[in-house]
Order: sequence, then C-alpha cells, then structure tokens
Amino acid sequence: MSKREAITLALASLGAGYLLGARTVLPVTESLAPAPAAPEPTLAPAPAKPKEVEAQATSESEHDSDFEDVDEEEEDADGDLSAISAEFSEPCKLVLVVRTDLKMTSGKIAAQCGHATLACYKALVKKNPKLINHWERTGQAKIALKAGSEDEILELEAIAKSLNLCARSILDAGRTQIAAGSRTVLGIGPAPVSLINEVTGNLRLL
Repeated sequence: MSKREAITLALASLGAGYLLGARTVLPVTESLAPAPAAPEPTLAPAPAKPKEVEAQATSESEHDSDFEDVDEEEEDADGDLSAISAEFSEPCKLVLVVRTDLKMTSGKIAAQCGHATLACYKALVKKNPKLINHWERTGQAKIALKAGSEDEILELEAIAKSLNLCARSILDAGRTQIAAGSRTVLGIGPAPVSLINEVTGNLRLL
C-alpha cells in the first residue's frame, strides 16, 4: 500500500469513528436533559353561598336584638324577691313559658328564651344573690314549657309575683316575625322546684 493510500484510509476511518461516536453520545445527552416542569394546579373558586342560606343566616342573627327590654312597671310590681330561700340540697329551677300561638321558629324561640333567662338572672343577682348561687351550684336547671295565649302568660306572671317569685316576660320589638309588643316568653325563677310547680305544674313541656 502506498503512503497516499494509507493516509486516505486513515482519514476515512476517523470520519466513520466520529459519526458512530456522535450517534452514541446524542441519546445519552438527550436523556440527561431535565424534564419539563409540570403545570401548577389551579384551585377552583369556592361555590357562591345560596341567597336562601344568606337570608336565613341574616334572619337568625337578628333574633338576638329583636326584643324590647322589660318595662319598669313590671319590675315595680315585683314582690319581695329576697324572701325566697332554698335548703342546702333542695333543687331549684328556672322555667321558660313559651307562647305557641305566635308560631315562632326554633331560632326565634331560642333567642327569646335567652332574653328571659338573662332578665331573671340580672334581677335576682341584685335582689337575691344567695338564691342565684344555690341554683348555679345545683345544676342551673332550665325547663321550657308552653302556653297558648298572652292572657295565660299574664295570669302566670301575676301568680308568680304573688308568691314573691321573680317573673319576667319578654316584649318583642316586631322587626322580624311577629307584631311589636307581643309577649313571647315568660321566665319564672330560679327558685325551689316545689314553689315554681305551684305556678306552672299543670303546663306541658315545649
């Protein structure tokens, strides 16, 4: 083989080797390339609250302020609230007499009972704190009863006060469900169970 032929063969071999090397390295290089980043998940917007639910929530939130305070004339008609006492282990209770003829919703009744409970509590904290302490110590019993009319509420209130029991009826302001000035709930007590039963013993549970 001549020198010229040897050079030509060497160049041909180098070219073939370069092509084979390039084909071998290229897939490896591509496999090492970083994978494209996955798209970030997007959070779907929260579903809008139905108008009916919003209206109900607004209506229920108004119940707590939808009442008129107990008038001064009713407080002046109280008997001697400090005259009631309870023995050490004698059970006491607070009764909440609800007018069923007004057809109040459950939320309305709950709010009005809360107002009556607080009115009785505030009155006795001033006039008979020992009785309040005894009621709290013996379980703070609260019983919901039902009456069928405003006349029945007024009669029960008069009897309770004649026995020196604390009695507070709630007057509604009439901003939501019922007429302004309606007596919704009568709270009686807290006081010994036997004494309160003289007033409400014939009423049925709500």
